Amino acid sequence: MGDTLPMFPLNTVLFPGMSVPLRVFEDRYRALVHHLLRVEDPTERVFGSVGIREGYEVGEHGAQWLFRVGCRVKMTEVEAHPDGTFELVAVGLDRIELEHLDTSGDYPVGRVTPLTEQHLAVPEMVAEAARLTFDDYREALLEIDREPPDGDLPEDPAYLSWALAALAPLTLAQRQALLEAEDAEGRLRMVTDLLRGELHTMRVIPSLPATEIARTRWSPN
Repeated sequence: MGDTLPMFPLNTVLFPGMSVPLRVFEDRYRALVHHLLRVEDPTERVFGSVGIREGYEVGEHGAQWLFRVGCRVKMTEVEAHPDGTFELVAVGLDRIELEHLDTSGDYPVGRVTPLTEQHLAVPEMVAEAARLTFDDYREALLEIDREPPDGDLPEDPAYLSWALAALAPLTLAQRQALLEAEDAEGRLRMVTDLLRGELHTMRVIPSLPATEIARTRWSPN
């Protein structure tokens, strides 16, 4: 038997160690936030999230087909609005696999199994190639007058792999594949190849960056 967690399926993929803002306005997810706020210890205000393979976040037919691998998430900040909606900041903790989703209650509840990350040494050349490729991508954005992601990249290879997965301009399927990768080296190699593909597309069609192509052709939003 796995653990049970309140669940918040999303039209995006969340990654361990990465924070994300969320706007909560549908009744079932407002109920989920109220449940979390009743948890006395703020460090235990945890829920699960999986990406929506096909369907919608809202409405009675929402979240019809879900990816099974997702992320356990902690609510770190919350702001309530007079209309009953919430603005959250949440940070990913670790990966989970969704075994069953129960939608009969006030908010969805999932039976989940924690997924073990393989903590293997990452060759420095693999991490450095990922950093350099992302630097090339940021330079390419500047050349076409686009604002690149700022800030220093993490030194730790595992955290670097999650940061690049979150920052790279990828499709939902590509993000899910990175989440499902079993170790940091594999994830870094994957995201490096994806960024190189993005750079190639930007150079072939400089008037339409690949970031926009991806959103136009593949974004579920």
